[in-house]
Amino acid sequence: MNRQHEVVEKSRKQWSSEPAFIASMAAAAVGLGNLWRFPYIMGENGGGAFVVAYLVALVVVVLPIMILEVAAGRLSKGSTVGTYRQVGGFGAVYGWLVVLVTVAITSYYLVITGWTLGYTLDAMRGQLRVFEDFSGGYNSLWFFIVTTLLAALVLARDVSAIEKLSKILMPALVVIVVFLVYEASQTPGWGEAKDFFFQVDWARLWSAQLWGFAFGQAFYTLAIGQGYLATYGSFIPRKTHLPRACITVAGVETGIALLAGWMIFPFVFSFGMEPDQGSALAFETLPRVFEQLPGGGWLAILFFGLFFAAAFTSSLAGLKVVVAAIAEEFRLSNLAAVGLVTGVMLILGSASAFSFTPLEWRIAGEPVLDVIDRVAGGDVIIFSGVTGAALLCWFIPPERIRTVLGTTNRWWEWRIYLVGRYLPLLVVLWIVIMFAVNQAGGSGQ
Repeated sequence: MNRQHEVVEKSRKQWSSEPAFIASMAAAAVGLGNLWRFPYIMGENGGGAFVVAYLVALVVVVLPIMILEVAAGRLSKGSTVGTYRQVGGFGAVYGWLVVLVTVAITSYYLVITGWTLGYTLDAMRGQLRVFEDFSGGYNSLWFFIVTTLLAALVLARDVSAIEKLSKILMPALVVIVVFLVYEASQTPGWGEAKDFFFQVDWARLWSAQLWGFAFGQAFYTLAIGQGYLATYGSFIPRKTHLPRACITVAGVETGIALLAGWMIFPFVFSFGMEPDQGSALAFETLPRVFEQLPGGGWLAILFFGLFFAAAFTSSLAGLKVVVAAIAEEFRLSNLAAVGLVTGVMLILGSASAFSFTPLEWRIAGEPVLDVIDRVAGGDVIIFSGVTGAALLCWFIPPERIRTVLGTTNRWWEWRIYLVGRYLPLLVVLWIVIMFAVNQAGGSGQ
C-alpha cells in the first residue's frame, strides 16, 4: 500500500489555484444536470413546489455532504476507492460501488452529450431539427461514439486539459444563457412561466415522491455520491478554503439551474407545449425557439456549441472518476486505464443510444436511457450519498477532516458531522412517516 501511495503521489498533479478548482468543479457540476435535467424534472414535478423542495434539500443537506466528500478526497489524495478505504476494508467495497454508479450514469450521459454535439453540427449547417426528427435515424449512436472517443483523447492528457477548457467555456455559457432568458422574457409565455415558478402548491410538499426527486436532483447536479467530488478534491491545492469553494460552486450550479428553467419554460408555454415532456424537453423546445428569433441561426450555433462544451466537461468528470480508480487500484498507466474505460463505455452506453434509434430499445415500455436516469440518477445516488457521508463521519475523526477544510471555523465541521452522522436515521424516519401518512390517506377513502 505504501508503494502504491508513493506512485500516486508522484503522478498526481494539482489544480493550479482555488479559482481553477472552482471553475473545473463548476463545469463538472453544471453541465447537463442543470441545462437538460433540471428543467425537465421541474416540469414533471409541479414547478414552484419542486423548486422549494430542491432549495431546501440543497442548503440543509447536500452542501455539507459536498464539502465532506471534497475534504475526504483531499485527505486521501487518491481515487474514490482510496478515499473510502480510509474507513476500512468495507469502505473500499463501497468505493467500488460508487464507481459502478458513476459508470452507469456516465454511460447514458455520453449519449446526451452526443445529442448536443449533433445539434451543434446541425445548427452550423442551418438544419436544426426537433428531437423527434433528429433521433429518427442512428444519430444517437454515431454521436455517442464520436463523443466518447473525443473524451478519451482529452483524458489521455492530465487535469490541466480539463482546467483550460473550463476557464474558457463556463463564462461564455453563462452569457449566452442570460441572453436567452432575456429573449424569453419578451415572449407571451413569460407570465405563465412566472406563475409556474412562483405559485407553489404547498400540499405537494407532503409528497414523498416530490422530495425524492428534489433530493435526487440536488445530489445529481452537485455530483454527490458519484465519486466526482472526492476525485476532484484529491487534486485540490493546499491553500484552498473548502467551504468557500464549495459554496461558490453550489451557487453557480443553482443559478444556472434556475436560469435554465427561465430560459426554457416561457418558450414552452408560448408554443403551447406541455412542461412535462420528459428528457427531450430542451431538445424539443429550443430548435423551435431559434427558428423564431432574429439571428437565430448564429445564436443556435453559439448555444448548442456551449451546451456541448458544458456536457462534455461533465462527461470528462465522470470518466475521470472511473479512470482514476482503475489506474490507481490496478497500477495501470493513465493511457491504459483510459483505453479500458473507453471500451466499457462504448459497450454500456450503446444500450441507451439504441433506445433513441429505429430499434427503440425499451425496458418496461420506457427508453433504456430514461430508466437508467430515473434509477441511477435518483434513488441510487441518494442512497450512495447518504451512505458515503455516514461512513466518512462515523469512521473518520472530526479532527482529521478539520485539517483539510482550510478554515479554523469549527461551524462547518459541526454542520458536516451533524448531517453525515444522523441523516441516515432521519431518512428512515421520513420513510416511516410518509408510509404511515399514505396508508392513513388510503384508509380514509
